[in-house]
Amino acid sequence: MNRPLPKSPDLSFELLESGRVAGIDEVGRGPFAGPVVAAAVILDQNNIPDGIQDSKKLSKAKREELFLAIHATAAVGIGEASVQEIDRHNILEASLLAMRRAMEALPTRPNAALVDGNRDPKLGLPTRQIVKGDGRSLSLAAGSIVAKVTRDRKMCALAEVYPQYGWEKNAGYGTAEHRKGLREFGITPQHRRSFAPIRALIGND
Repeated sequence: MNRPLPKSPDLSFELLESGRVAGIDEVGRGPFAGPVVAAAVILDQNNIPDGIQDSKKLSKAKREELFLAIHATAAVGIGEASVQEIDRHNILEASLLAMRRAMEALPTRPNAALVDGNRDPKLGLPTRQIVKGDGRSLSLAAGSIVAKVTRDRKMCALAEVYPQYGWEKNAGYGTAEHRKGLREFGITPQHRRSFAPIRALIGND
């Protein structure tokens, strides 16, 4: 029996809206360290780069290639919330803050927005939440690529300052290498003190 091929993201949700539609996605909710980053993308529906897909399904090389292609053909805004803001507000509120900042950073204001997930970031314009939207909407898939590459580059830069944790490879997630670095060298200003594993280390100290 032949199984149906997995559905690729398309413009179905975009075509339900009128005018310019921004897709907004974030990355970096789960890591122990670093900011959360969001990207807002308004695709030119007549000039969409080939191969746009949920960033988690792409190789690093393909993400980098599409990152450049999206910047060359679409309107892009980037927003982030710092480690301090994550600890002050909580990771969900910080993620929504990063989304609002990404929207504000767009060079042109859209008429509507698509947001990955089930939370409304209160953008001040018609907004549709789509669960697992980066696998269903091309705009959201593009946003996931831009956000992922942007954050990965930030973590690589931070890894040059704090080389003991392997952030250039694990992007701040709680891998064995990262946990080993924490045990041996302790926490840095880039670690999220509100996250349980980091809180536990502070408590032990």
